[in-house]
Amino acid sequence: MAVITRSDHAKSLVPGLHALFGMEYDRYDNMHERIFEKNTSQRAFEEEVLLVGFGAAPTKAEGSSVSYDAARESYVSRYTMEEVSLAYSITEQALEDNLYEELGSRYTKALARSMAHTKRVKAMNVFNNAFSSSYTGGDGVSLSNSSHPLATGTNASNTYSTQVDLSETALENGVIAIHNFTDDRELPVNINPRMLLIPIESQFVAERILRSELRSATADNDLNALRSKGMFPGGYEMSADLSDTDSFFIINDCPDGLKMFERIAMQTSTEGDFDSGSMKFKARERYAFGWSDWRAVYASQGA
Repeated sequence: MAVITRSDHAKSLVPGLHALFGMEYDRYDNMHERIFEKNTSQRAFEEEVLLVGFGAAPTKAEGSSVSYDAARESYVSRYTMEEVSLAYSITEQALEDNLYEELGSRYTKALARSMAHTKRVKAMNVFNNAFSSSYTGGDGVSLSNSSHPLATGTNASNTYSTQVDLSETALENGVIAIHNFTDDRELPVNINPRMLLIPIESQFVAERILRSELRSATADNDLNALRSKGMFPGGYEMSADLSDTDSFFIINDCPDGLKMFERIAMQTSTEGDFDSGSMKFKARERYAFGWSDWRAVYASQGA
């Protein structure tokens, strides 16, 4: 077990030190809370089942019998709770002899920083693996896929037929595709873009596209239709934890889409070791990130 000792803080034990630095950086906020719907859980896993409704109602001829249709359950999306935990131990001599500030307090903040970082990474891994066949949803394919199976036997897509980089035209085509989404019986559904999720490398492109009054990257004196129609009311969110530097994700207002289940909120505990006198500090939490309805996202891997 790793233990923090006085030798790890030699400069903190003698006079003349001007400052301790390295843990005071601002950190990214909990952006996942604006992207994922948060739920609580009392179980080791949670399941959500897609209900398939009825198709279009047919015209009934005079005197003929009414048509019957059947509704049923379809695929199941499962959220399995993971436990995330980290701890550190520090000798009582290191705590006693430090001249400048409580080491326990400083490293408890560092512990919280590490826990928050892991949560952000796990949230963004939903998107980092969005095109991977190794990470599938309840319908058996990846989150962003051109072949989501429908109950009618056909397939639906929430990605571009040809992968593209972020641009005004790409977003306009994505919005059109989203407005053409149907349910599993191929009835139209009213789903709209809510925000744009991008890697930090695309922040300036996104700013020009969504904030300009006129169209970007063109000499035409046309208005910016995406902005004037309010197509992205949530603006854009950028993440340093997205691994593909030219991917982008349109996050939609689809119900029961992107979800986060919290099994145990972050807990911290402290205890002393009687034999050694060292103090132990631990943080833990349990949660799961995932999706139920793939219509919550329309995405591109980039060209």
